[in-house]
Amino acid sequence: MAKLDEKIGFIGGGNMAFAIGSGLINRGIVKAGQVMASGPHLHNLERWRTLGGNVTDDNAELVEKSDIIFICVKPHMLEPCCSQLKSTYSPTSRDKDKLFVSVLAGVTLTSLEQHFGFIKGLKMIRAMPNTPMQIGEGCSVYSSGSCATQHDLEKVHLMLNALGLAQQVPEAMIDSIAAVQGCGPAFIFTVIEALADGGVKQGVPRQMALQFASQAVLGAAKTVLVTGKHPAVLRDEVSSPGSATICGVYELEKGQIRATLNNAVEAAAKKNVELGMKYS
Repeated sequence: MAKLDEKIGFIGGGNMAFAIGSGLINRGIVKAGQVMASGPHLHNLERWRTLGGNVTDDNAELVEKSDIIFICVKPHMLEPCCSQLKSTYSPTSRDKDKLFVSVLAGVTLTSLEQHFGFIKGLKMIRAMPNTPMQIGEGCSVYSSGSCATQHDLEKVHLMLNALGLAQQVPEAMIDSIAAVQGCGPAFIFTVIEALADGGVKQGVPRQMALQFASQAVLGAAKTVLVTGKHPAVLRDEVSSPGSATICGVYELEKGQIRATLNNAVEAAAKKNVELGMKYS
C-alpha cells in the first residue's frame, strides 16, 4: 500500500478527525510522528498522544508545520477559527504547496475559500467521510476547489480510499450523499441495537444478541457489495413461503421501515443544506 511523506494536521481533534488520523496510522499510510492535532484544550487530545501523534493548542503552529490540513471543527466554529488563524498565522512561500481538506457538514467550497482567503494560493478540497474509517471500512466523497490540482486529488483519494471506499463527486451531490454515508452509520447502529433488543426479548443473552445482530448486518452489507445483486433480490432469496423471514419482513413493512429510513435521509440532507446556508 502506498505511503505518504507529508505531514498531516487536524484542526479539531474530535471523533471524525481521530477516525481519519488513527485510520491512516493503523493502515500504515503515515507514521504517527507525521500527524498533529490541535484543539483549545490539550487534555482532550490525550488519545492522539497515545497514538504517538503530536498535539498543540495553536492552530497557526499546526498549519505552519503541516503539508495537508484537515479542517475538522464544527460548522459554527468556522468563523472564529478562521478569525483566530488569520490574526496569528504568518504567511510563507510554502502556502501554495499546502492542501486543505474540509470535512465541515454543509459548508460549501465557495464559503471555505472565502473564509481561508488569507492563505495565498489556497488549495481546498471538500470531503465528507464517516467514522468507520477508523477500522478501514469508511465511505467518503470529495470535491475539488478552484485551485486544487489533480495531484492534490490523488493524495486525498489515496488517504480516504485506504480507509474504505472513496469517490470524487460533483459538489452539488455532497449534502445528499452525506445524509446516506455520513449519517447512515448512526441509523444502522440504531438498527443493530433494535435487532439485539429483539433477541434479548426472545431470551438471548444481551452480549450474544448484540454480536449476532452486528455480524448479520455486516454479512448482509458485504453480500450486497460482493454479489452486486439488488437488496430486494437477496431478500427474496431468503424469504421462503411461510418462513420466519417473510413473517418478520411483513412486520417491518407494517412498521413503515422504508418510509422511516427515507425520512431520516431526507431530514439529514435538509439539515446539511441549512448548515451550509447558516455558516456560509
